[in-house]
Amino acid sequence: MAQTNVKFALNHMVCPRWTPLQLIETAAEMGVGAVELRNDVGDNSLNDLQQAQAAGRRARELGIEVLSLNALYPFNIWNEERAAQAEAMAELLAAAGGRGLVLCPLVDGDDDASSEQRRARLEQALTALDGILGRHDLKGFVEPLGFPISTLRTKAEAVQTIRELGLESRFGLVHDTFHHQGAGEHEFFAERTGLVHISGVEDPAVGFEAMLDPHRLLVGEDDRLDNLGQIRQLLEEGYQGYLSFEPFADSVHAAVDPVAELRQSMDFVRAGLA
Repeated sequence: MAQTNVKFALNHMVCPRWTPLQLIETAAEMGVGAVELRNDVGDNSLNDLQQAQAAGRRARELGIEVLSLNALYPFNIWNEERAAQAEAMAELLAAAGGRGLVLCPLVDGDDDASSEQRRARLEQALTALDGILGRHDLKGFVEPLGFPISTLRTKAEAVQTIRELGLESRFGLVHDTFHHQGAGEHEFFAERTGLVHISGVEDPAVGFEAMLDPHRLLVGEDDRLDNLGQIRQLLEEGYQGYLSFEPFADSVHAAVDPVAELRQSMDFVRAGLA
């Protein structure tokens, strides 16, 4: 696989201590073409209309694409609060010139809904979100979470529901290499994928079903998730979008030189795919 086929993006989780403007400017300095903004990085969260407009202006000036605002949670528990939250996030994302809203399902071991009830909740949420996102000309990026207690673990279930609702033009998938491995899923759905999140797990003591967000590092040579294999499969099946770094480990967030560590991970991925 040629290196030129790889396009990287920076999810704000690579360095939550950066402001949105710093994230965008760092991407430009690194020659990275896109960023993902977030609503869960403390004081640097995107939560203000003027802030979103300023981020959008800076991104346009520097030629950086705003891929997403991450994330509406739990998107599949639909109620008045979720509708208001979705509307507010859609307005912020549109003001920033963004492409799509990342949608994460409920993760709750106490959720005792049947598979039929979960399916009905998913259909209700997607139908409502189609209207909200449509008013702002935005996409929805559904991100199944592979945790055992997730209410939407697999991409297959998301794809089937989206297809049956006839909403393929509104909704795509997030392929997250961590959650793909955690769910034990084998299908890739590259043609339905709008965004790819990459992170690595190196701890040899943790099983795939026990992996949690704090285990997620940048991708390196000790990665246990087969990021290179997953990325290669997606590219071979026709995925042409961005690979967005999404590490959650405190050790990554505390890095003295996050840019150097990101460059090292990018070099590793490029070399592995060359």
